[in-house]
Amino acid sequence: MRAVVPCTLVVSIVSLATVSGSVPRAPARATHRAAAGRALDVQVLLDRAGFSCGEIDGHGGRNTALALAAYQRAHGLPASGRSDPTTMRALRDADAYDVLVEYTLTAEDVAGPFRPIPQDPAEQAALPSLDFVSPIERLGERFHSSPALLMALNPSATLSTAGEVLRVPNVAASVQPSNPASVGGPQPVAGDVRVVVSKRTGALTVEAGGRVAFHAPVTVGSDHDPLPIGTWTVTLVQPNPVFFYNPDLFWDADPSHAKARLPPGPNNPVGVVWIGISHEHYGLHGTPEPGEVGHAASHGCVRLTNWDASRVATLVKQGTPVVFEE
Repeated sequence: MRAVVPCTLVVSIVSLATVSGSVPRAPARATHRAAAGRALDVQVLLDRAGFSCGEIDGHGGRNTALALAAYQRAHGLPASGRSDPTTMRALRDADAYDVLVEYTLTAEDVAGPFRPIPQDPAEQAALPSLDFVSPIERLGERFHSSPALLMALNPSATLSTAGEVLRVPNVAASVQPSNPASVGGPQPVAGDVRVVVSKRTGALTVEAGGRVAFHAPVTVGSDHDPLPIGTWTVTLVQPNPVFFYNPDLFWDADPSHAKARLPPGPNNPVGVVWIGISHEHYGLHGTPEPGEVGHAASHGCVRLTNWDASRVATLVKQGTPVVFEE
């Protein structure tokens, strides 16, 4: 994936394409179970529990520690951010499925069309969509994983033929924002919902009825485009948005670039969903660079992985409070 264009934008409604498919679940077995605290186990179990670490990479790090601490607080455990035996028992007692499962490539997985994404917005605007550039990128989105992890799990994979069997993380099923029941994903929660984004921790929490319904790492504003601290409300939930790029609005834009209407797709600058808020030009959205979430600054908006943004989109609606705090 490529560098992200700044996210001050206007969106328009386009037809909704499938965000990603669900993952088959297998009965628990000793196979693929690793020792407590192994990073891949922790990341997958947290993802399934609704405490995302962003892109699963098998290495852990800040996003994983953040998700662990949030899970621990939500379950009355000491919030150490470490995968201690008590936390691992709680995660595994709540979810008896394998961390890794087998997945058989479909014709759609390998069909494409896969094409490079040009850097120039005018060239991007000429494309029919900003779709995946390779099968491994598509699979990374489906299984919430870095391409490097998927290749490490499947070193001899060709990713070129339907019917090829891979080992993949058994992540929570993904959903379409406009139809959360469409692929067996998590259902909307009951109770009053609000979204809290913490600038200090770089995390987003969806609270429902006083409980944590979802937690994920985010990328927030920079010194040039700070996060607008305050309480706002959701004004729009738009799957597959069109991005209207205007270089006049961005301090770091290439002066040679012209305005451009960038087509939808997972490599769109705001990913597969835009959640607009009552502060003009700001919102919560996906990204074509999931590996950078939680690790790099943004242009003021709140950026999540495409799969996490899609999950948030199923939990909010017009009028849902969104709190940006220090």
